[in-house]
Amino acid sequence: MSSKKSDKGKVSVVYKVVFATERIAEIFQSALQSISDKNTRANIMDAVLALGKNPRPFPPNPKLDVPLTISSRLAQYRIRAGDYRVFYDVNDVLKKVYVIALRLRNEKTYRKK
Repeated sequence: MSSKKSDKGKVSVVYKVVFATERIAEIFQSALQSISDKNTRANIMDAVLALGKNPRPFPPNPKLDVPLTISSRLAQYRIRAGDYRVFYDVNDVLKKVYVIALRLRNEKTYRKK
């Protein structure tokens, strides 16, 4: 288990941010590279990496009312990154955040693929 001491002497647990599968990693990277704005891509990656320090940055990113199945994986959480949503799940026992999907926010965002 990874841990770091914060400025106030408290030990904070660091989660490892990983893709749920290699195929999901390929799809995520492809979706990320298809975004023409470099700043948007950087903001998305910053948001994903920040999940390692705080896997549940709520509010305004609530747990999904109904978990979403994407590529045979269950996404229970989402974070906003501009007009995009990153869907993920958290395993507190293994201290891992599993990134499942990156989607542009539109009427199809929360539909199964």
